[in-house]
Amino acid sequence: MDVSDINISPAEWEVMRIVWTLGSAGSTEIIHILQQQKQWSESTIKTLLRRQVQKGLLTTTRQGRRFIYTATIAEKKMLELAAANFFNNLCDMQKGHLLIELAQQSPLSKTDIQQLIAVLQQKLPNAPDKVACNCLPQQCQYCAQEEH
Repeated sequence: MDVSDINISPAEWEVMRIVWTLGSAGSTEIIHILQQQKQWSESTIKTLLRRQVQKGLLTTTRQGRRFIYTATIAEKKMLELAAANFFNNLCDMQKGHLLIELAQQSPLSKTDIQQLIAVLQQKLPNAPDKVACNCLPQQCQYCAQEEH
């Protein structure tokens, strides 16, 4: 399964987070949790589960009268793919600014910060003075702002 181009809605992320947290979960358990957290209807939640099975993100097995859902992709891998897909759609000139903003707004442990520093120090010797725009020539509003 190639999940690198799978779009996942915010509601589907909610379902996946439950399954990742529990390892596997019955439909009744997922429905109960989401009805408490989001007040979604049972039919909405079942639709989300069905879509995720169709997308190949969840598998389902039957245990008696229960359906048990298990993720087919690890949470860490899915987060990395989602972030990479998002960043691949940005102008290269905006990526550094966004990373700085995310670092400022995100709770980070000392270990996280030390690892970020190590990665950045490793990249520094070969980093260009300015990142080139990868947008259509003279079509990038961000690049036009940088030139002024």
